[in-house]
Amino acid sequence: MKVVCFGDSLTARIEGHDRPLLSILLEQKLGAEWEVVNAGVPGNNTFQARERVESDVLRHDPDLVTVFFGANDAAFHKQVPLPDFKTNLTEVVTRIGPNRVILISPAPIDERLQEFRTNAVMQQYADAVREVSEEVGSHYLDLFTRMIELPNLHEVLRGERNDGLHFGELGYEVLADEISQKIEAIARFTK
Repeated sequence: MKVVCFGDSLTARIEGHDRPLLSILLEQKLGAEWEVVNAGVPGNNTFQARERVESDVLRHDPDLVTVFFGANDAAFHKQVPLPDFKTNLTEVVTRIGPNRVILISPAPIDERLQEFRTNAVMQQYADAVREVSEEVGSHYLDLFTRMIELPNLHEVLRGERNDGLHFGELGYEVLADEISQKIEAIARFTK
């Protein structure tokens, strides 16, 4: 079985490792029967995602694809308007096939450190991801709600950059746990 993790720097981030930490953790949690392909590109938004679907996702013929965008789309200095964000996500999911996609909402940020985003705006983009998932019939992972409720959110978001956006090791543990649980639930359901 193969899962492609499709996203931006939050997917691609190496965080002191020789390859993306998300991939390492998912391989540990999912076991040897799963191959994890990381298709994260720092700085990408959903417009770039549309351009990369064929080359970075479909050519791998994945069983499942995590689609984790929104952090760059929601940034004030390069914001993708919500209607365009939803249109872009809808196209990405439709091209991959909704039954193979786990749409992941953007995560919250640490507003004390992040100057280009607020949690109110991140929540709007998270809501848009949920709406697209409901409209197209994909799987959905509400990472925003899961993480905003954490008592140690500031710790979870403390990564190498300490910018309030990029996760630290704890954040990747949370993300990998949520994704692996979702993948296992989908695998059980489809057997």
